[in-house]
Amino acid sequence: MPSEFTWEVRVYYEDTDAGGIVYYANYLKFFERARTEWLRAIGVGQQELLHEQDAMFVVKNVSADYHAPAKLDDALNLTLVIEKLGRASVVFRQQAWCGSTLLNTALVKVGCVDSALRPRALPDAVAERMRAYVAN
Repeated sequence: MPSEFTWEVRVYYEDTDAGGIVYYANYLKFFERARTEWLRAIGVGQQELLHEQDAMFVVKNVSADYHAPAKLDDALNLTLVIEKLGRASVVFRQQAWCGSTLLNTALVKVGCVDSALRPRALPDAVAERMRAYVAN
C-alpha cells in the first residue's frame, strides 16, 4: 500500500462564503471526510469498531495553515499521511490541493477512546493497518 492516501472532493456552492471561496472551516469537514474514506479503504468500519471493539476516534487538536483559496467547482485532492502513530493517538498531516497548487495543510491529532470517552489503546489490527501510512 502507498504511504499517502488521496481522495477527491468537488467544491459546491454550499462550501463557499460570500466572496465565492471555500469558507475556512470547511477544510476541516473535507479532511474529516478524507480520514473516514481512508479508514474505509484500509478496512476499518467506524461503526464496527465501536460496537465490536468499544473504540472510536475523537479529534484532540488541529493546526491548519491556509496557503491559497479554493473556489466553486474546483476539484480538490485531499491527501493524508500519518506523522506519528502512538499507542492511543494518531497525528495526521493532511493537505488540500487544486491541481499543483497547495491550498491548505493541517496537522490533526486524533485520540482513540472507548464509548465512555476514556482513552484506550488502538486495537492491534487497526494499528497494524495504519502503519503503512506512517510518513518516512
